[in-house]
Amino acid sequence: MNRLGKAVVIVVALVAVAAVYVMNPNLPTPDGAISASLYSPGELGMRRESISLIDSSRPTSANGDYAGDPARQLDGFVWFPEDVGQAPFPLIVYSHGFMSSVGEADNLAEFLVPKGYVLVAVDYPLSNGGAPGGPTVTDVINQAGDVSFIIDSMLARSMATDDELSGLIDEERIAAVGLSLGGLTTQLVTFHPSERDSRIKMSVSIAGPSAMLQSGFFDNADVPFMMIAGSSDAIVPYQDNAASIPERVDNSLLVTLDQGSHTGFAGISSTFMRWFEHPDELVCPMLVSGLERDQEEQDSILEANLAAGITATVSTPCAMESFPRAMRPGQQQMLTRLAVYAFLESSFAEESSRRQAMLQYLQQDLAAENSPDVSVTANQ
Repeated sequence: MNRLGKAVVIVVALVAVAAVYVMNPNLPTPDGAISASLYSPGELGMRRESISLIDSSRPTSANGDYAGDPARQLDGFVWFPEDVGQAPFPLIVYSHGFMSSVGEADNLAEFLVPKGYVLVAVDYPLSNGGAPGGPTVTDVINQAGDVSFIIDSMLARSMATDDELSGLIDEERIAAVGLSLGGLTTQLVTFHPSERDSRIKMSVSIAGPSAMLQSGFFDNADVPFMMIAGSSDAIVPYQDNAASIPERVDNSLLVTLDQGSHTGFAGISSTFMRWFEHPDELVCPMLVSGLERDQEEQDSILEANLAAGITATVSTPCAMESFPRAMRPGQQQMLTRLAVYAFLESSFAEESSRRQAMLQYLQQDLAAENSPDVSVTANQ
């Protein structure tokens, strides 16, 4: 091989190595002893199966140039442990954010499922990034019903004798978890007076809008609730949506990530956005453009219903005058994994001593071991 050929091979090799680094960054691990123990990989393995669910009892609304459909198509995945010897497992229904997709769930699934959880997520018909007529936020109220339909479908499969999920799901241990608009979906299916699903025993909203939800809204169900939010969130502003959660919600926890961004919660940000000062600055133009498509609807994501504790209050996204350096996405996602796992274990762990230890970890050790990145405020 001549010198030019060798040089080309070397360049190609360097590009390949760089590509592997970009696509597979070394994510941080916690330093504290308890946090490090909780963050250790699960031992049950993981399998993933495509699902395609059709709810023929409810329609998909018309949207832009899309005429609508008499049914709701819910395509996605279910992740479950490969080693099923400890079944049945708790079920987590994960809800993605606006203009996002089911792939958003990968980050939590790969951490939680090998530790003994079943996780399911779908593309919501009108809020996912490829929605017909363009993604819209106004279908979020119908996504609560989608969560209930998903639970119905998963429990039916668990009760069947000839199914991959046979006997894998514990119907008494079901949680809803969601990011951004998916966090609002989670709050609706947990607490809404008419749309809530009483089978949900725990609820986690990650940077979910809540400015329009008064304390009376959260009084509709007595369910342990955790909000995880970044103090530098430009899209769902922290002060408007998260800061007052402990005052509004009984039996709640607020986990605040200091200088955490909104986009930093998404797995893709730790790969492609980890060198940027503040990842929200990159996403805001696309988000604002998407919201402007149906500006009138965006001004009232939910119909005000004071009797139900829902107001017309909205928080303006992407109104920050400057974007200070945010927490690194990898750090943000690591801390989110820890908080979600400990929260789920605080109610779903089989041994009472484990449940108590996880509650103590959330209330004391999570912040103590990860200071100054984390603070926790409880109303319990």
